[in-house]
Amino acid sequence: MVRRMDTKPMPEMAAPWRPKDCERVALVLQGGGALGAYQGGVYEALMEAGIEPDWVSGVSIGAINAALIAGNSPADRLPALREFWRRVTDRTLWLAAPDGDVFRQGRNAYSSFTTALFGQPGFFEPHKINPWLLPAGAQDATSYYDITPLQRTLTELVDFDLINTKQVRFSVGAVNVLSGNFVFFDNVREKITPAHVLASGALPPAFPMVQVGTDYFWDGGIVSNTPLQHLLAQDDNLNSLVFQVDLFSANGPLPRTIQDVIARHKDIMYSSRTRQVTDMFARLQRWKYRCYEALVAIPEDVLTDEQRTMRDTLSDLPRATILQLIYQKQAYEGAARDYEFSADSMREHWQNGHEDTRKTLAYKNWLEIPSKAGGIVTHDLHRDYGR
Repeated sequence: MVRRMDTKPMPEMAAPWRPKDCERVALVLQGGGALGAYQGGVYEALMEAGIEPDWVSGVSIGAINAALIAGNSPADRLPALREFWRRVTDRTLWLAAPDGDVFRQGRNAYSSFTTALFGQPGFFEPHKINPWLLPAGAQDATSYYDITPLQRTLTELVDFDLINTKQVRFSVGAVNVLSGNFVFFDNVREKITPAHVLASGALPPAFPMVQVGTDYFWDGGIVSNTPLQHLLAQDDNLNSLVFQVDLFSANGPLPRTIQDVIARHKDIMYSSRTRQVTDMFARLQRWKYRCYEALVAIPEDVLTDEQRTMRDTLSDLPRATILQLIYQKQAYEGAARDYEFSADSMREHWQNGHEDTRKTLAYKNWLEIPSKAGGIVTHDLHRDYGR
């Protein structure tokens, strides 16, 4: 594959590590456009700690980052992530600028305006003719941008043959345009191609729907911006350590301007149902354990064969520890932060992901797999202890 290696030295990789009784390490990546550089920083910190995922799953930009990880050998994953984010933010917007929030807000506004007008290198570019001027059925009539540059970038930086060896489980979420159903493309069930990743990130009306087989798909984030539910719903009885990386926070201040309203609306809409999903599965796990305790208390000769089978199944329920890493937006970031692709912001997002992950990993007890009675536990650095 063609790849320009980053000049930044590679951090030393620690020996592979996982907590006691952990049978799977999963990295679950939410969508969020330009904010996705935060996930690169998260992966770098995990790699430094010797934690490599067995399963990477994503939606939208999370699907792209997931492909860069699963589609490279462990030694090449971080260089691939760095090269992707260098490439898609490789545009000089200013040589120097004053410090301070008001100036940073101006630079960010100019950066997002430039993206809207010209697209991003290696990612997307505007169609030559505006879709409003095209007749129904024309090739470019359903989107504003062409994602052919992203397809070329993925082909250069991701080894899809490696993804399909299933050494690392890989899944990405998308929405069927005709049925409205949310689906997961998973390498344990199908051969993964660039089209599957492009489909997961095809956010309308900016990007065109992507054909996979005979169906057409849009960005999975318009239904659910996190693929966590797909992982927790697996019927494989594997104890899991899950790093859930979200790019929009459900918590936020009361809006005071119309720009605040737009930003807050985006936060709520795309923060998705991470907390709801974890609460639902934790509650379901508790009821399963209570059912097991009730069945154990019943004399053996009273139980039916079906009840004995249920008892034996419930005796070994899978357990999960979920570490939530949620990007905390800066005071100068506005509603356009998900398409503000300046190199300055990319580096900040990456560094924030790296620092948040290192702080999270410092709480060693958080990494432990819960007891059978515990089922599913979650930890969130910003919720439990603040920044």
